[in-house]
Amino acid sequence: MLAFGARVVGIELAKMIIDTWLTGEYEGGRHQVRIDMLKEIEERQKKVNNC
Repeated sequence: MLAFGARVVGIELAKMIIDTWLTGEYEGGRHQVRIDMLKEIEERQKKVNNC
């Protein structure tokens, strides 16, 4: 999730930041364990919903 202050970041700059964020490559880091846990939950949900 990204959050911007409307008085600090204009719409065009916000668009540029979001574009960079969406196209950037994730390098893992300290949150990787949580991300892996969320992926596992998503996969289990997909299996439940497909039954």
